[in-house]
Amino acid sequence: MQVLQGPEARSALTRTFNEIPVPDAVLARIEATFGEPLRPAQVVERILSDVRARGDDALRDWTERLDGHRPGELRVPEAELAAAQVAPDLHEAILTAIRRVRAFYEQQPAHGFLNHGPDGALGQLVRPLSRVGVYVPGGLAPLISTLIHTAVPAQVAGVPDIVVTTPPARDGSVHPAILVAARELGLEQVFRVGGAQAIAALAYGTASIGAVDKVAGPGNLFVVIAKRMVYGQTGIESLPGPTETLVVADDSADPRFVAADLLAQAEHNGAEPVLVSTSRELLIRVQAELNGQLEALPEPNRGWARDSVQARMKVILAGTLEEAVELANLYAPEHLCLLTRDPWSLLGLVQRAGGVFVGEASMEALGDYVAGPSHVMPTGGTARFMSPVNVRDFQNIISVVGLNEGALRRIGPAGATLARAEGLEAHARAIESRLS
Repeated sequence: MQVLQGPEARSALTRTFNEIPVPDAVLARIEATFGEPLRPAQVVERILSDVRARGDDALRDWTERLDGHRPGELRVPEAELAAAQVAPDLHEAILTAIRRVRAFYEQQPAHGFLNHGPDGALGQLVRPLSRVGVYVPGGLAPLISTLIHTAVPAQVAGVPDIVVTTPPARDGSVHPAILVAARELGLEQVFRVGGAQAIAALAYGTASIGAVDKVAGPGNLFVVIAKRMVYGQTGIESLPGPTETLVVADDSADPRFVAADLLAQAEHNGAEPVLVSTSRELLIRVQAELNGQLEALPEPNRGWARDSVQARMKVILAGTLEEAVELANLYAPEHLCLLTRDPWSLLGLVQRAGGVFVGEASMEALGDYVAGPSHVMPTGGTARFMSPVNVRDFQNIISVVGLNEGALRRIGPAGATLARAEGLEAHARAIESRLS
């Protein structure tokens, strides 16, 4: 275990923008599928262009080619949605998550204002987007929580029309847990299409899937590239990349919990676990715990987590807790976990993070499901300037200007002066025409 300190630690935690590395296995699959060595961006360009040109036919072709099933009807029929069932405990867990996420976002201030004063009226109108697409990854397991953590903030924002896309299994089915969650959310438009082709359909529209105002939700490398490429044609909430967790711990932390929290995110492909502690002894004990807990994980989770720990884990020894949080702010993690003797005393020092998890009872894994805030959070250091998914992501803010003549005469000359300083004579004359 290499322990970093001082300038080395700061250097290791300083982010620079890099394209997501593409594993050789992915490049090999691309070549096997397309018959030539393409880069992921070239693959996505082909898919987007084809869906834009051929619509539903292209969606069926690409779904068959990439997911192993050729769907007849892209939309999940109402009868299938209504008939979906899961075990009672999972059903209740879905309902718990929906209730808690909705209760959290209903507390977010989401309204505009209109102030009438001596100068007239100034304010903001807040209006929900008309139509939003939620992308729910399928892959090895259904990400039920992603549907809840994106659709509920959109519903609280007032979006009237929400579309769900998710990859089908090889038999063409959509996992019943996804369907149950959609049904409990009152979402009727669920489409069995995933990958870059789903993003293309949401951005450009097809006969079956109408274009949306914004696409929300994480996905694999191809989905993220597709979201980047369609931005401008439609909105996107973020470009979520591999997950990351930074744990700040002192000598009071239980090494079992520290290791467990690091491994909880390390089992995601490409994850980056980071541990910053003021105690060298704790770092040693956590290393032993990591080894033991790794071996206790089943495959393939053990392999995923081991890869994250061995290839990307960073271990930092800080002189003080203040320095530890300063390093965390530099890194701007998606998830920041405070496992210290008095974690609340550190909260005021936090400047940059997607989410802060305060104390041993607030493990990040719980936040992924039922704590309340959305688990769709900024990654790759973008927490320096971005926020987790929230109600505002699904609303337009419209400025309102309704000044009276008294205000015009008092501030108009200043406006005309600024306009001429910028070389915009027509602007100046538009103002002065009201002053003459």
